[in-house]
Amino acid sequence: MELNGSVAAIVTGGASGLGEATVRALAAHGVKVAIFDMNEQKGEAVAKEVGGVFCKVNVTKEEEVDAAFAKAREAHGQERILINCAGTGFAAKTASRDKTTGEIKAHPMQIFETIIQINLIGTFRCIAKSAAGMLSLEPLEGGERGVIVNTASVAAVDGQVGQAAYSASKGGVVGMTLPIARDLMNDGVRVNTILPGIFNTPLMNAAPENVKAALAASVPFPKRLGLPEEYASLALEMCRNGYFNGEHVRLDGAIRMPPR
Repeated sequence: MELNGSVAAIVTGGASGLGEATVRALAAHGVKVAIFDMNEQKGEAVAKEVGGVFCKVNVTKEEEVDAAFAKAREAHGQERILINCAGTGFAAKTASRDKTTGEIKAHPMQIFETIIQINLIGTFRCIAKSAAGMLSLEPLEGGERGVIVNTASVAAVDGQVGQAAYSASKGGVVGMTLPIARDLMNDGVRVNTILPGIFNTPLMNAAPENVKAALAASVPFPKRLGLPEEYASLALEMCRNGYFNGEHVRLDGAIRMPPR
């Protein structure tokens, strides 16, 4: 798909980190971008900078997602691109013993369900609603109507201690990529997923310098954290390359995560 001013895109989690970098990269090609995010202050600021539109939305809330799609489409028309970056994480063992009291506790189920709701169900909710809109479009040259890019994580396949909920949610995103691509194959909508490794996002920036240095040193090559712009570059290539479909791709400097 050619990226230009005739194309509209939606980026969930687009107010910061990987999503923000992708918003800026799309806008640099003239694409009309709508940002879906919960951070109203940052989202409005980024939207203003790139000439886009901000939609405050919690991807676990059906009515908020519907309202956000309606607002984005009113501003820019039906999107041909959806990039899902909205997500969160949590660390807790399946069962553990308190080192001080000896009390044994099971993983909090409400938190497990919340991570699945945001990272997996929220992603699918946006995919389904965007794809339904894309099917209403006239196909471009070659029969393409739209493209969807999802964000999983290397934790989908290299889950570490305490990552059961996060890995399950991201593994679900990987697992549904090919079936969704097959669901939409006759309508010209492509679907791919990126599995980022350790990236220099605002969340990572909050970590102590020695922690970030140790993480960077664990990457085979290059020995540094990934840059959000590198994620954005791959996301845009997935949009541009019409033969890129049904794939999940690691973007991680060849890292393979150890147990802890």
